[in-house]
Amino acid sequence: MNIDLIITFAIIIVGVFLFVRDYFTIDTTSILIMAMFIVAGVLTPEEGFSGFNHPATLTLGCIFVLSAGIFKSGILDNLSYSIIRIAKVNYVMALIIFCLISGVFSAFINDTAVVALLLPIALTVCKEANIKPSRLLMPISFAALFGGTCTLIGTSTNILVSSYSKKYGVEAFGMFEFSLAALCLMAIGFTYLIVFSPLLLPKKREVEEDFTINAENYITELIISDECKDVGRSIANSDLVKEYNINILSILRDGILIHEFSSETKIFKGDTLKVIAIPKTLNRLLDVDGIKISGAQLVTSGNEDSQGYHIYEVIIPFGSDLMGNSLKELHFRRRFNCSVIAIRQRGEVMYDKLSLVNLKEGDMLLIIGKEEDIKQLEVKNRIVRLTEHEKKRVDLKKAIPAIIIGVLVVLTAALNITTILISGMVGALLMILLGILKPKEAYQAVEWKVIFMVAGVLSMGTALEKTGGAQLIADGIQASLGQYNAHVTLSVLYLVTFLSTNLISSKATAALMTPVVISLAALMGVSERPFLVAVMFACSLTFMTPMSYPTNTMVYAPGNYKFSDFLKVGTPLNIIIWLAASFIIPYFFPFAK
Repeated sequence: MNIDLIITFAIIIVGVFLFVRDYFTIDTTSILIMAMFIVAGVLTPEEGFSGFNHPATLTLGCIFVLSAGIFKSGILDNLSYSIIRIAKVNYVMALIIFCLISGVFSAFINDTAVVALLLPIALTVCKEANIKPSRLLMPISFAALFGGTCTLIGTSTNILVSSYSKKYGVEAFGMFEFSLAALCLMAIGFTYLIVFSPLLLPKKREVEEDFTINAENYITELIISDECKDVGRSIANSDLVKEYNINILSILRDGILIHEFSSETKIFKGDTLKVIAIPKTLNRLLDVDGIKISGAQLVTSGNEDSQGYHIYEVIIPFGSDLMGNSLKELHFRRRFNCSVIAIRQRGEVMYDKLSLVNLKEGDMLLIIGKEEDIKQLEVKNRIVRLTEHEKKRVDLKKAIPAIIIGVLVVLTAALNITTILISGMVGALLMILLGILKPKEAYQAVEWKVIFMVAGVLSMGTALEKTGGAQLIADGIQASLGQYNAHVTLSVLYLVTFLSTNLISSKATAALMTPVVISLAALMGVSERPFLVAVMFACSLTFMTPMSYPTNTMVYAPGNYKFSDFLKVGTPLNIIIWLAASFIIPYFFPFAK
């Protein structure tokens, strides 16, 4: 075993450890892995950075722009009230309609965007039909994963595997080449979601915490007198912030309510500070000279003095630039003119020391702010609003061309008139040239974290192939499973792939497995296609953990799920799909060349 091969395996092991431990964001870890390969001399700078101009990366960027153009037209939002009206009939009807819409849309549009669209609509249905969100949101995420496997552009993993395998001489996949196999798995999955998942989904928590109401209960007023030590100090230097970690929401001074202030704003005698604080902190403040605690005065839509400030329930989607930072590091109040009053992260609700909390994708926030400021956060994909879902007005001058462009992109690629990269690039340019998207909006539509992540993880596959690591692993698999036929080998590989995806990112797993299965197929003298399809499906159809796929993470907090809920509902589904795929994939993709 040569030194480069040893270094390659060592770097991959370190990378897997970082993915599992979640020390950094996924894109940061991916770029770090790429940098280690370059610095160690395993890859040249040109080879390491080749992921940025790889067809998979470029195609993904184009698909993000296309999806944004279709969403901006408002045509999908216009369906929201029709969905709400039908879904309110009963729980089963709601489950069926949301699974179908999530699955169909995700076949052609970025699945995280589809779930982001459906989340506020589903929560509205839950509220009006008295359905627990936990009974509906997980199936919506799982349905999006099934839909994503139906077409080449359904998920970034499909594009990654197809483009990457073409690099090694395997013919690229067609737009609908694996649709029949995927639809068979979708039918099985939907049957499970509609018939069996209601028996496993949480019905009622022992303690069901109302996120909004509890946060509002922690909002109170502090009246400052001249005995208070903080008089004359800036907010940043006050004991209220430094010692008691008080989150100040507004200041009532001389009859004027001030919402827009900075950490340098000074506290004066007679100020009434609207704050959020847990009971333990308030008890400590009872003994502080110069501070009187008044009753709760909430900033809600009903208050005449709120000056347009309301409480909004939002979630941080995958790709948001808020991820990986604390509110303090972001200077959140100063930059966005909003105050965060509560955070639900990985099942834990926090009302204290919020400025120090490191934000993650899927975090649910309660924010006090103005409508226009919340909209600005939404436009830049920093948040997805979960309350007050607003129907957009359809602009037919943009909607019709957007839909036509989307259909033409799919058709030209499906009919092999051109590649998906070229059709996607032309479609993205048309979205801008026809004024459906402004150039700035197109740039903002690209999930750059995904782009960097894909570019980074591609280096792992390149290093495995260059150093002979992929061949070595393939030899080991062949030696271990050589006595079995190709069907068993495919089944084992599917199992290993989906288990790996539940631990590390789907893109990283795909980048590692693609060169391995190509080498393995060559050793066995069989077609690579069934193994590559197995990798695609196994990387996307992952249900066992909330971190296995971005859509799972997105529904985690709004659904008030526990980690065990995903294991309880997702594990049987993963096992069923694994067994079904072991027979369905070889049926549609024979091993014979």
